[in-house]
Amino acid sequence: MGAGKSTVGAIVARRLGRPFHDVDDEIEAAHGPIWDVFAEKGEPAFRELEARFVRDALDRREPRVIAVGGGAVETRDLLRDVDALVVHLDVDVDTAWDRVQGSRRPLAQDRQEFRRRYELRSPLHRGAADAVARDEDGVVLAGAGVRVDVGALELLGELVPGEGPVAVVTDAHVAGIHGAAAQLALGERVTSTHEVPAGESAKTATVAQRLWSELRLPRSGTLVALGGGSVTDVAGFVAATHLRGVDWAAVPTSLVGQVDAAIGGKTAVDLPEGKNLVGAFHWPVRTIVDPALLATLPDHERREGLAEVVKTGLLAGEPLWELPDPELVRRCAAFKAAVCLRDPLDRSERAMLNLGHTFAHALEAAAGYDGVTHGSAVALGLLAALRLSNRSTEVVEELLDPRPARVDRARAWEALGRDKKRGLVLLGDDGPCWDVRLPDDEVRGALDQLIAD
Repeated sequence: MGAGKSTVGAIVARRLGRPFHDVDDEIEAAHGPIWDVFAEKGEPAFRELEARFVRDALDRREPRVIAVGGGAVETRDLLRDVDALVVHLDVDVDTAWDRVQGSRRPLAQDRQEFRRRYELRSPLHRGAADAVARDEDGVVLAGAGVRVDVGALELLGELVPGEGPVAVVTDAHVAGIHGAAAQLALGERVTSTHEVPAGESAKTATVAQRLWSELRLPRSGTLVALGGGSVTDVAGFVAATHLRGVDWAAVPTSLVGQVDAAIGGKTAVDLPEGKNLVGAFHWPVRTIVDPALLATLPDHERREGLAEVVKTGLLAGEPLWELPDPELVRRCAAFKAAVCLRDPLDRSERAMLNLGHTFAHALEAAAGYDGVTHGSAVALGLLAALRLSNRSTEVVEELLDPRPARVDRARAWEALGRDKKRGLVLLGDDGPCWDVRLPDDEVRGALDQLIAD
């Protein structure tokens, strides 16, 4: 008690678009104030009511968020072997006491007894939990299977779920920096390693076919994608199709991977006609994000990822780019995770994540995926989206300094027309708007401004 379950639970439910149930509130609605239930019937009777409401809530088929009383694990094993993700909202005992002292909570009348209960329950809470969080972002990340922690690379052995064999897919550059640490952490589970080209050239049908031929993973195995967004894209697609689908874990090492590409289950390869035209929705069983890995990034690679950070901040309406790296990554990842959990198959609002990307993909395709990087293309695409939204482009120009792309205008326009995300994403007065249709001359004009004369 005092961890903030009711407050955080309501926020998480709102961010995920799901109903919220607070077990204590439901008991009070049906049986009166909890202190009266304790006084008249005793704690065992309250625990029985609590158990009944938890079971009823878990039996409902629609996904929901449930705030369960801290004592649910003390006398009953309610949270074990349930078809639910159980998150322990952690708080230190002094903070919890400060929040509840002076209230009418039956078990918050004596500080010494409160501390005894806290010490009794803490190991039970952790034992029953699938994940531990300190706030709503942490709960959302847990819901998406994302772990963000400095030093997480060294914990891959315990963070990659399962006990079966592991195949590691990476590129030569990342392998030289982080490959040994990853293999050491995974230990004897690693049965093979596979290298793919660096950058967008990894995302081809030829590379995917080679990986299909090389892999010897059984269905009980896990493919671990260690690298930037291109590595996680192609490795995730191969995992989705090898033996009709095997588990995979994403370990993004670039900023663009940590804040965007490795989250949400989209996997794909490119075709000459367009970017990401062949792919599958295949969520990683775990996305393991170690912000400390960003220290090895050269400036130009950081700028690539910063374009996605700016995009996320514009969507969220917050200057997330001003935060230090660990919190910047965590906040951006949590924003995308919430959107993807609300729309896992990209049928509606997930389209907002394509802000600037319709133009970006057109520029990349027009360049033949050579000479125009994804980050620089996104920066240019954000300029176009902001102009069409009648918004200031100052933050994009100051942080990303995008320069016009040297590509063929006709080819870029043709690629834009073929892009699967033909509706534009713009920023309206009430937030992001997607599937926006504008006259061709306006869109063509915005595209032309992004191309060098």
